[in-house]
Amino acid sequence: MTLFQSGIIAEASSDALFITLNVNRAEMTAFKSTLSATPHLIKQLQLQFPDANLHATLGLSSLIWDELDSKRPKHLSTFPHIVGKETEIKPTDVDFVLHIRSSRHDVTYQLGNVLFNAFGNSVSLVEEVSCFKYLDNRDLTGFVDGTENPEGEQRKKVALVSADEDPSFEHGSYFNLMRFVHDLEKWEKEELKTQEDIFGRTKHTNQEYPSAEKSVHAHTKRTSLKDDDGNSLEILRHSMPFASLTEKGLMFASYSKTPEIFNKMLESMVKGDENGNTDHLMRYTRATSGQAFFVPSNKWLTSLK
Repeated sequence: MTLFQSGIIAEASSDALFITLNVNRAEMTAFKSTLSATPHLIKQLQLQFPDANLHATLGLSSLIWDELDSKRPKHLSTFPHIVGKETEIKPTDVDFVLHIRSSRHDVTYQLGNVLFNAFGNSVSLVEEVSCFKYLDNRDLTGFVDGTENPEGEQRKKVALVSADEDPSFEHGSYFNLMRFVHDLEKWEKEELKTQEDIFGRTKHTNQEYPSAEKSVHAHTKRTSLKDDDGNSLEILRHSMPFASLTEKGLMFASYSKTPEIFNKMLESMVKGDENGNTDHLMRYTRATSGQAFFVPSNKWLTSLK
């Protein structure tokens, strides 16, 4: 068992399940007991299906945290409420999230079912969204998603809290989750060049535009931010599409050693830069949920009684 929850930095999966829950405050003792057992429940399924690349993360929000620990992660807070000229992002925070993923839909389902049943009456279901790999890791808009993700050991540096940053919560991660519903009918009416300009990259070959050729409204422009020293600000994305015959979209999921980077990216998209230039991709999708969590280490989970 790793010190950190394995689902944080594992490579991209072909199947995922996002389960959001609220905790029954009258059943806190039972909830804590089950929470402490979850690393072992997950490990049992991983051993049972060794070739399924099964991973999970459990995240807790600021709404429930203080009932579990007298210490708080340094940057834990509710999801930001961001209002722009054309778009408003509203927080829809819940207590608890399960992010389960693997290369097999049946195994993803089995772990989700095991964990949900283990919590029993201590939780109530808010939403479950099943996601899938679309073509070669593309969003339903047809563009490759997650191109800028860090690789190798850089994934840990980007996603995991270090001992220097917050010693009490080393090996944890800040998890932001959003559910976007796309207006694909509107999107597919746009010409290919318009779509590519909106993303700032080519659709079929996935080549990013040179910086000088990008619109100030391009998605890759609005989300490519730097710190005061000129270093790129990074998050680790595990976003995946979902779809039914009537609703299609993206579960945007990101992990980081601080939520501040995600918050800056979202503000850059919705509020825009100093001149009010916003992300025009937001004209073709709407966020129906926005939630913030902290994913603690396995050691923290197993220490709960």
